[in-house]
Amino acid sequence: MSLKAAQKKNLRGQAHHLKPLVIVADKGLSDTVVAEIERALNDHELIKVKLRGEREERKAWALSIAKKCKAELVQTIGQVACYYRKHPEKPVINPG
Repeated sequence: MSLKAAQKKNLRGQAHHLKPLVIVADKGLSDTVVAEIERALNDHELIKVKLRGEREERKAWALSIAKKCKAELVQTIGQVACYYRKHPEKPVINPG
């Protein structure tokens, strides 16, 4: 699934008011953290994840999360990354 620029813009607007649901910190991207991100994506479709680490580490984590969870990385700003994955049965959020 690849989103167009207009769709990403729309999703960024919808994600603006969201709070991060998952925090990736000192222990890194463990299996339990990935499982929690999967659960959050299944429940909400559009989520924010707080990445607490150095810049290169955050960038690697952001890309790794998108790949492992088969989600679309909508944007990253500082320590926060926003992801979107359409629910297979009951989609709620319209990417535009």
